[in-house]
Amino acid sequence: MKAWALQGFGRQNLKMVDVPVPEPTANEVLVRVSAVSLNYRDKLVVEGLYNPELRFPVIQVADTVGEVTQTGKDVSRFKVGDRVITNYATKWIDGRPAADEVVHTLGNTINGGLAEYLILNEDALVLAPTYLTDEEASTLPVAALTAWHALVKNGGLSSEQTILVQGTGGVSIFGLQLASLAGARVIVTSSSDEKLERAKDLGAHDTINYVKEPDWHKKALRLTAQQGVDQILEVAAGKSLAQSIEAIRPGGQIAVIGILEGVASEIPIFTVLQKQVTIRGLVTGSRTMFEDMILDLEKTRIRPVIDTVYSFGDALKAYEHLYRGAFGKIVIRVRP
Repeated sequence: MKAWALQGFGRQNLKMVDVPVPEPTANEVLVRVSAVSLNYRDKLVVEGLYNPELRFPVIQVADTVGEVTQTGKDVSRFKVGDRVITNYATKWIDGRPAADEVVHTLGNTINGGLAEYLILNEDALVLAPTYLTDEEASTLPVAALTAWHALVKNGGLSSEQTILVQGTGGVSIFGLQLASLAGARVIVTSSSDEKLERAKDLGAHDTINYVKEPDWHKKALRLTAQQGVDQILEVAAGKSLAQSIEAIRPGGQIAVIGILEGVASEIPIFTVLQKQVTIRGLVTGSRTMFEDMILDLEKTRIRPVIDTVYSFGDALKAYEHLYRGAFGKIVIRVRP
């Protein structure tokens, strides 16, 4: 089969190769891959920032949708013909995460889905929503589940809340969609006025261009009559986290889900104490959360926002787009 394998750190080392189609063992499922979607994490993997001890070669990309073509003798959760999606944290089934959940991930310590076939333990898969296309379903494991975990599962999303999402990447756009559907007031930040206009089309009530207004937290406070916002999807970290603390209301929640500005932050501890703010780091969610979210999606029929779909042969162009940034998700169609 054809696969895109990382043979060393750096985009120049992502190569299309021929490898054998794997055979499933007792509890494994063989999936014919239909589509995958890219995340900022994929850039971190390629650059050696996510796992500096990565063993090469390794097939890339975690977020994968496809059709079951073969099952091991002890598989009970799926049958041939089922359309399935990978869960990012392959060993996190339910309950609290273990310390090493992010280690057992595709495109990292496990071969990923940027290939014609993927083999995986049945416990790391869920059934895809019936109403979504393959391209749309491939966007769910990281972007959708992270936003849902933060805003709905932990944040109790409601129409009475004001939500601030940073940027217009996959997690933020799905967070905007979830919050808008719930009737919440949504504030979106971006460096692009054009992207902010597109965010308004998706239901954003207010927007902030953080290049024109670098003290964006002050505008967020003005927009909320100095009360602050209820929840923030913090994708930047670095100096941005301190601004989020200033912008949050007392008792509010900040979900730290990215490191676009840096891996370390200095924060005003007195303000954290004074506001009694919750700062929670999130890496997607458990398989049980994923299944609960899919039940919600079947009811609400939210359709993920896809920036561009690339062909399997154009995977390197998709990565180039990832490095530039996107509005929503970047998808690679694997199966013709």
